[in-house]
Amino acid sequence: MSGSRIGLWLIGAKGGVATTAITGLANLARGTIEPVGLVTALDPFTRLDLVDFADIVVGGHDIRPGRLADEARRMWTDSRAIMPELLDGAADCFAETETRLRPGTVVAAGDKIRELADDSIVAIVETPRQAIDRVRADIESFAKANGLRHVVVVNVASTEPPASLPIPKSFAELAPLLDDPQACPLPASSLYALAAFEAHASYINFTPSTGSTPEALQEVARQRRVAHTGCDGKTGETLLKSVLAPMFAARNLEVMSWVGHNIFGNMDGKVLDDPRNKQAKVRSKDHLLAAILGYPPQTHVSIEYIKSLGDWKTAWDHIHFRGFLGTPMTMQFTWQGCDSILAAPLVLDLVRLVERSHRAGEYGVLEHLACFFKSPLGVNEQEFAKQFDMVTAWATRHARDADRAT
Repeated sequence: MSGSRIGLWLIGAKGGVATTAITGLANLARGTIEPVGLVTALDPFTRLDLVDFADIVVGGHDIRPGRLADEARRMWTDSRAIMPELLDGAADCFAETETRLRPGTVVAAGDKIRELADDSIVAIVETPRQAIDRVRADIESFAKANGLRHVVVVNVASTEPPASLPIPKSFAELAPLLDDPQACPLPASSLYALAAFEAHASYINFTPSTGSTPEALQEVARQRRVAHTGCDGKTGETLLKSVLAPMFAARNLEVMSWVGHNIFGNMDGKVLDDPRNKQAKVRSKDHLLAAILGYPPQTHVSIEYIKSLGDWKTAWDHIHFRGFLGTPMTMQFTWQGCDSILAAPLVLDLVRLVERSHRAGEYGVLEHLACFFKSPLGVNEQEFAKQFDMVTAWATRHARDADRAT
C-alpha cells in the first residue's frame, strides 16, 4: 500500500529486537536486502495490499541511556549478527528515529529493569495514571507530527516480573486503582498497552510480560475498537516444540519427559537472570506440550545468562518417549540462532498484518495471528501448522475480497 504512512512505536526501542527491526526496515525500504524470514513475503499475504516498508515511520520509548545507532552497532561488535554495511544503510533511519524517542516509564517495571534505566528516567515520579497519560500523549504527538493514519505499538522491552497483585476483571474496578502506585496491580507493559488503547493505537505484545492480557484491558480495546495481539513471540525452541509435539501425538508415541536448556547472553538474558523476571518466560515456554499431547509429561525448562554469547542463543532439548512394546527411546536436538534476527522479521510481519486488520475494521484480540506467539491470546490451539492455517485462511479471505473489489 503506497503513499499512506503508518507509525511503528517501539517499547524498548534501543534493544536488540527493535534495532534489528529498524535495520531491516530501512534496508527493505531501500531494496538492498531480500525479505527472507518474512511471512508476509509469501502468498497469499502478498495479495493483501499491505503497507509498504517505506511508509512505516518509527518512534518509541526506552529507559536506557545511549544513542540508538550505538546500541544497534552492538549487533555487530558484540554478536557479529548484522553486517556493518547494513547498519550503515540504516544510518539515516536511526538518526530520524532518535529524534522521535521519548523517555519510557519504570513504574511497576520491577527492580531488575529499573537498574537498567537512565537516572533521569528513574527520577520521574508519577502514578500509573500519570504514566499512562504521558505515554498516550507521546503516541498521539508522534501520529500528529508525522501525519500518520494509524500507529501500531509493539512491546519488545525486556521481560518484567509477573503481576504481584490480582487484576480486577472489569475496567470500572481497575480505573480507581491507577491513581495509587501501591494498590495498582498493573505492571509497566500493561500501562503501555492501556496508553496505546487510549491513543486509539493497535498494540502487539511480543514479550511474555502481562501486556494486554488482563480482561479489563481487553474490555478497553473492544470499547475503543482497537486491535491487539500477543503474547511472547515464538521464534526458536518453542516453535520447534509446536511442530514436533504433534508428530509424537499423531504417531501415538508417549512423551514421558521433555527437558529444555537455554543459554543466551543479550540484554533480555541479563534481565532473565533474575528469578522474578525468569518466571514469566519459563511459564510461557513450558505450557504448550500438555495442550498438544493431551496429557502433561514431566517437563523442565532452564534459562541461563551467558554473557559471552551476545545475541546468540542455544537450546538443547532432550525428549524421552515410549514406543511399541513399552520400549523407551530418545530424541535430542540443538537449536542455535540469533535471537534478534529471528524475532525482527516477525515484528515487521505483525505490524503489517495488524494494520491490515485495523484497516478491515477488525478489533479486539486478533486470534488469527496465534502462530506468531508462544501464548496467543484467545486461542487454545497450540499446534503450529493449525495456527498457520488460521492466518492463511484469514489472508486468503481478505485477498479474495480485494480481488472482487477490483
